[in-house]
Amino acid sequence: MSFTIAEYKARIQKTKERMAAEGIEILLITDPANMNYLSGYDGWSFYVHQMLVVIIDEEQPLWIGRGQDANGAKVTTWIYHENIIPYPDDYVQSDTKHPMDFVADILKQIGQEKRTIGVEMENYYFTAKCYEQLKKGLPNATFKDATLLVNWVRIIKTDSEIEYMKRAAKIVEKAMKIGIESIDAGVRECDVAASIFHAQITGTEEFGGDYPAIVPLLPSGEKTSTPHLTWTDERYKPGDTVILELAGCYRRYHSPLARTVNIGKPHEKMKTLSDVVVEGLNACLDAIKPGITAEKIEEVWRKTIEKSGIVKESRLGYSMGLNYPPDWGEHTASIRKGDQTILEPNMTFHLIPGIWLDDYGFEASESFRVTETGCETFASIPRELYIKESILAK
Repeated sequence: MSFTIAEYKARIQKTKERMAAEGIEILLITDPANMNYLSGYDGWSFYVHQMLVVIIDEEQPLWIGRGQDANGAKVTTWIYHENIIPYPDDYVQSDTKHPMDFVADILKQIGQEKRTIGVEMENYYFTAKCYEQLKKGLPNATFKDATLLVNWVRIIKTDSEIEYMKRAAKIVEKAMKIGIESIDAGVRECDVAASIFHAQITGTEEFGGDYPAIVPLLPSGEKTSTPHLTWTDERYKPGDTVILELAGCYRRYHSPLARTVNIGKPHEKMKTLSDVVVEGLNACLDAIKPGITAEKIEEVWRKTIEKSGIVKESRLGYSMGLNYPPDWGEHTASIRKGDQTILEPNMTFHLIPGIWLDDYGFEASESFRVTETGCETFASIPRELYIKESILAK
C-alpha cells in the first residue's frame, strides 16, 4: 500500500463526518481515485463496474468488483479479505444482468436496503444504467447525490501525499526537458511523444514513474489555437510553435506542467503573448497565500494582463493530485471568477493560464502547493518561450 493503515482510517473518518453532515448512511464510491484514496485499491479495472461501499456505522468498507480483480483488491488494499466481494464474470457487459443488481443484493443481504445511500452521480464511471438498476433493486432506499463528497476530503493533502507529488515533479522536469530537446524541424510528432512517455515511466534513478491520467498534449502550428490535441505522425516544420502539457505521476499522484517551444525565431505576436502570460502567471504565484480565495487569484491575473487587451474566458486553474484517466483534476475548486474556495496549506493546484487565439496559442503552467506563508511550485523549469535554433529553421 502507498500509505499506512492509520492514514487510510483517518480518511475514512473524515469521509464519514461529511456523510453524517449530508444525512448519508451508505456511500457508494465508483470514482477510482476516491476508491484508491480510501482503500488503496489500484488496478486498471475501472472499465468494468466496481465500487467501494462505506457504511457509516461499520469500521471497514466493502470492495465489490469483478471476480478476476478481487485478488488485486487483496494485494493493494487494507480491507479485510472477507470484505472483498467479487461478482461472477457473467455480470460483465451482459444484456441480462448488471453489476448493480449484484450490489443491491449484497446490501439487502446485510440489512442495508432501507437506508439513505449516496452515489457519485456526476462521475465518468457511474452510468445512468447503474443508477436505474440500483433504484430498481433497492426500492426502499433513499438516494442522494454525493458526487464530490470524497473529492473535497482529498483537497488538503497530507505530508506523505505532498512527497509523492514532489517525486512526480522530478519526473515531469525530466520529461519536459526531453520533450523540448526532442522537438525540431523534420522530427515526427509521434517520436517526441514516445520520448516523453519513456521519460514519464522510467522516472529517475531513485524512483520510477506511473502512467499519468492524461497523455502528453502536443498541439503544434495552427493547432496551438486549442489545448487538448495530442500528436500525429507529421513532421515539425521550421517556424512551428509546439505546446507541451505533460505530467509526472508517482503512485497515482500528479504534477502537471506546460511549456511552449518555437522552432526558429518566433513571430512578434507570439513573443508578445508569451510575455503577457508569463507576467500574469508570476503575479498570481506571488499573490497566493493561505486565506486568499480562488477567485481572488483570477482577479490578480486579470488586472495584471488587462493592459494587453488579452482576455482569458476559461478558468485559470484547478485543484489536482491523485487520479486516474481521463483527468488529473480533482473537480472541486477552480481558479476562476465566482469560486469562493479559501486556500489552505497543502492544497494543491495546477495554475495554467493558457491563451488560445484564432490560429496560435501559448501555454506556461505551474503546479503548486499552498504553504503556511505563500506557495511552492513543485517543478523548477524556467518560465519562458523556448526557442529551438534548428538547422532546418535557419
